[in-house]
Amino acid sequence: MKTEKKEKGREYEVFSQYLKDKELKLTAQRELILETFLKHHGHISAEELFQKSREKQAHVGFATVYRTLKHMTQCGLARELDFGDGRIQYEPELDRQHHDHMICTQCGTYIEFLNPQIEELQDQVSKQHGFKITSHRMQLYGLCQKCQKTKK
Repeated sequence: MKTEKKEKGREYEVFSQYLKDKELKLTAQRELILETFLKHHGHISAEELFQKSREKQAHVGFATVYRTLKHMTQCGLARELDFGDGRIQYEPELDRQHHDHMICTQCGTYIEFLNPQIEELQDQVSKQHGFKITSHRMQLYGLCQKCQKTKK
């Protein structure tokens, strides 16, 4: 059994320990939801994760997916994102490099980016104000190249 958990990776260990600490069980449904989430590349909504999980196991309920995402967010496996389109998206968080987002307000396309100069500037500003940053999110809204061309 222990070798099985090791093969699944650190995310399973973190999630199992979190659930144990909360006196909750790692059910087959929660494990399927975690596995489906980790195999998905990019951002995913609760509704999309629900559909993908149901393709593998018909007995997964939406409430279970939603609660599992909340647990995954609370233990640091997932990051909740609000791109202003009325849907909350989630992305893997554990051991992932920090990045920010540019979101197209017309088509919803998002671009992930990391800019060391922006990160350094944030650090400088926080030091000037005696502020310790513990986390941050930057989301820039506008039009992607494709939508800019269609607007002309």
